[in-house]
Amino acid sequence: MKREHVRLTLQQGSVVYVGNHPYTIIQLIDLEYILVESTIDGNIKRLRISDTTTAPLDDSPVKTTLHAIDALPDKDWQIAQKRLEIIRPLAHKAGRTVEDVEQVALSYDLHRNTIYKWLRLYEQGGLLASLAPNKRSDAGSRKLSPEAEAIVSACIEDEYLTKQQKSISILYTEIKRQCRNTGISAPHVNTIRGRVNQLAEDLKIRRRFGSKKAQDKLHMNEGAFPHAEYPLSVIQIDHTLLDIILVDDDHRLPMQRPWITMAIDVYSRLVVGFYISLDPPGSVSVGACLSHAILPKDNWLAEHDIDTPWPCWGIPRTVHADNAKEFRGRMLQLACDQYGITLEWRPVARPHFGAHIERLLGTFAKKIHALPGTTFSNTVQREGYDSEKESAFTLKELENWLGQLIVKSYHHSYHTGINCSPMSKYEQGILGNSNSKGVGLPERISDEETLRINFLPYVERTIQAYGIQIDNVCYYHDVLRVWINSTVEGQRKVKRKFIFRRDPRDISVVWFFDPQLEMYYPIPYRNTSFPAVSIWEFNAALNRLKEEGRSTVNEDIIFDAIEKMRVIEKTAVQTTKKARKAHQKRKSSSRKSIRSQIGNESLSNPVVQEEQYIEEEDDSPILPFDELLDVKRYD
Repeated sequence: MKREHVRLTLQQGSVVYVGNHPYTIIQLIDLEYILVESTIDGNIKRLRISDTTTAPLDDSPVKTTLHAIDALPDKDWQIAQKRLEIIRPLAHKAGRTVEDVEQVALSYDLHRNTIYKWLRLYEQGGLLASLAPNKRSDAGSRKLSPEAEAIVSACIEDEYLTKQQKSISILYTEIKRQCRNTGISAPHVNTIRGRVNQLAEDLKIRRRFGSKKAQDKLHMNEGAFPHAEYPLSVIQIDHTLLDIILVDDDHRLPMQRPWITMAIDVYSRLVVGFYISLDPPGSVSVGACLSHAILPKDNWLAEHDIDTPWPCWGIPRTVHADNAKEFRGRMLQLACDQYGITLEWRPVARPHFGAHIERLLGTFAKKIHALPGTTFSNTVQREGYDSEKESAFTLKELENWLGQLIVKSYHHSYHTGINCSPMSKYEQGILGNSNSKGVGLPERISDEETLRINFLPYVERTIQAYGIQIDNVCYYHDVLRVWINSTVEGQRKVKRKFIFRRDPRDISVVWFFDPQLEMYYPIPYRNTSFPAVSIWEFNAALNRLKEEGRSTVNEDIIFDAIEKMRVIEKTAVQTTKKARKAHQKRKSSSRKSIRSQIGNESLSNPVVQEEQYIEEEDDSPILPFDELLDVKRYD
């Protein structure tokens, strides 16, 4: 059975379940509790939000989930993205009127019923995929001819994106003229309007009005971050190398400095998620941080033995990040598209765009300087202090310490940038107060497993009789059998490629997206005797074989090398830092892999200390994390 994607909507009148018992929400009490009335016996009680679900319990076996981001081809994604841009101003808007819908319909030359249909689909599912066109057997291609495409692209560049600020009508007249002179049919005006609407807003403003106008238009000179009007409207995410040397779990001997990826809600300054790793930033750390930000924190708090609530969850409207390559990957873009997240990048050489998250990390950096094993922020501060000798924290202990700092101290301490604590500001934005109406509790993602998988890197492979091969490693299970030697529809000589997602922290399993059943399946090693390894340990073995001059390698040779390296590592772990690092990274990767998060699933069933956090506004430059030497002081 496939499990339909659902989000838990928490507002007055919504129906929620505890087990199989239905309740109607009467009132939102706070960020943790709701007041409900039983629809069976009329009893009124208070429920913890984390104990409720969107549907009654179903004992039927569930493999994974519907609505994965790999379910639709690129052209359908593009159509869905366009439709979302059209209805975005109306979606979930309180007090939406018929006139509002009519105005949008008129602007895009669409019927009012079409807008209402898209709104209904999107607001029910909350996913970009819900706006994709229905599949039709007679659907054909309506792409422009290469000649028309060349004329349209050139005219947009030369006629529209200029300081003359020509209208779309004038642009279309020129396109028709050039098409007529070339002897080809001109595209419809709606096609041209759609192309223009797909252009980035900052590009249009900058090219047509100038860079100063673009900056003013986007409000980037104002004290408040643009468009951060309510909780989760904008979150900033970035990385930094922490100023502390960690020790390994087993022998507590010094290893290396860890990296942290953190996300902050700009409206409230609340930390919505973070991820600590021994590996440099990449797509995995970004995906793990965003998953942590979006999903409820109850299990995470229990795992780290933290008894203070962290009532923060939900899909952010916008994720604001820098221009690093890990933020520009196709995996992240597709995942953000699926959940309706707008991904924006910090303009080059414009450091104030990331000021909130950088100041926060600067604040936490000073806290870390008080821990044993700190490297401080420069050699002058570190003079006379042996960081490695004094190191005492493991990765797990540092993660727990930082969680305690965030949840118990920072969230409830006075912040000068918002004139209250982050938790108070967040709660005010959600529940409202005497002066303003809150936006309400965000929807909770019920299908946590698929969300985590959607934020994993992916590859495309054809399926052969032996299964598939990724990086010299073969994977196989019977669920692949039906797709062996599949070809592209209508092209018998072209092998069909399928989506496989892989967690680099544990490559013993890949996640196959079945396009027919529209669900993910875990596919193990073909040789199940091979040990679970991370991609980093695997690559280290591969590099070692190359250094030994091995011209050809296969999976047996590679895993034999891994076993030998582990034996060497075991004997050297107490004496060499490199061995300790490798040993600890393997343990950390195993703990944090997607399989650990969701369980080993079979294929058959598959006290607060008050402080002040000061955010002063000044004209001093904000440096990137790895160059952050001077941070804002706090009392």
